[in-house]
Amino acid sequence: MTEKRIIEVREDFPILRQLVHGKPLTYLDNAATTQKPRTVIDALVKYYSEFNSNIHRGVHELSQRATGAYEDSREKMRLFVNARSETEIIFVRGATEAINLVAQSYGNSVLGAGDEVIISGMEHHANIVPWQLVCEARGARLRVIRLTERGELDLDHFESLLSPRTKLVSIVHASNAIGTVNPVKHVIARAHASGVPVLIDGAQAVAHFETDVRDLDCDFYVLSGHKLYGPTGIGVLYGKKELLERMPPYQGGGDMIRSVTFEKSVYNELPYKFEAGTPHIEGVIGLGAALDYLQGIGWPLIVEHERDLLQYALARLREVPGLRFIADPCERVGVLSFMLDDIHPHDIGTVLDQEGIAIRAGHHCAQPVLERFGVNATARASLALYNTRGEIDRLIDALLMVREVFT
Repeated sequence: MTEKRIIEVREDFPILRQLVHGKPLTYLDNAATTQKPRTVIDALVKYYSEFNSNIHRGVHELSQRATGAYEDSREKMRLFVNARSETEIIFVRGATEAINLVAQSYGNSVLGAGDEVIISGMEHHANIVPWQLVCEARGARLRVIRLTERGELDLDHFESLLSPRTKLVSIVHASNAIGTVNPVKHVIARAHASGVPVLIDGAQAVAHFETDVRDLDCDFYVLSGHKLYGPTGIGVLYGKKELLERMPPYQGGGDMIRSVTFEKSVYNELPYKFEAGTPHIEGVIGLGAALDYLQGIGWPLIVEHERDLLQYALARLREVPGLRFIADPCERVGVLSFMLDDIHPHDIGTVLDQEGIAIRAGHHCAQPVLERFGVNATARASLALYNTRGEIDRLIDALLMVREVFT
């Protein structure tokens, strides 16, 4: 992305114009949540200002307009992930709820005593705890793919875990803690050869490169809108239609039914069977605006810019005395998890904040992967399409200041 274009992109994000502690904001906590372009903010304001109404049930004009905008966003998401049908796009609160939905609906339907679910050693807690809960309830077992010293999947170990007892594989597309991009297409193909369906947690991947669920051939794919330049509280579950049709509802209530009597309820068709109650209407509309925004920039520019920025950041960070990365995967997104001498990550984050630099410090809701590399917490800088080389330089200067303060 040219310097002129990145300046134009940054102008689209109002929050980036402010000062923090008197310094220009350098926002490098994008793995936690991305900032929102003006078009997304305007879409939320427009909904509440012009056609705030409930959807699907109303015959009046406001309801029709709200329903149209909501369903337009579903079609945008279908195109974004290349699903076959809008019926395969389920709106939920986020990737976490999407995984819980699959665990409780699909998992409870297929798991029995002695069955197994395979996850990896780099999962976010959202792709660990739901499977622990359903495995405990059903008498099943959770198996974990080991990681190599580089922080990549041990594919030989994965192969050894597959067995007739395996009922599902659920792995992250890109790690939020160490940045690893997993060879999910290979994992899916190998699991399918054994008749095992696969869920992919794409929360950390979808903002960085194009996602094609049909090319991957995954059975489920989950994502969160707030990591995709959209609003918080909205996410998506993609599922193959034939699987979703067999799954029982995750929640009961309005809009997920066709008819209700005290004796029996008849469930609605897809996707509404899994969208009980009044949904996060403005969140869905805002997510649609975020997809429009990304489409306007285009994946080639986004991928090229982030790849260049990642390589620059890696090179500059390696110049900092006493800095060591946690894992070193060959394929990665712009998530840089590191330690600096023996300085606690929270102290690093606090000093950087005084310089207007926002990073993350802690276990990143991925405690097992940090334990694998012998640490309890790290400092994490994570990149997005609006970040610049100049911001990386400010990060390096601030880290050198941290060393002066604590060593």
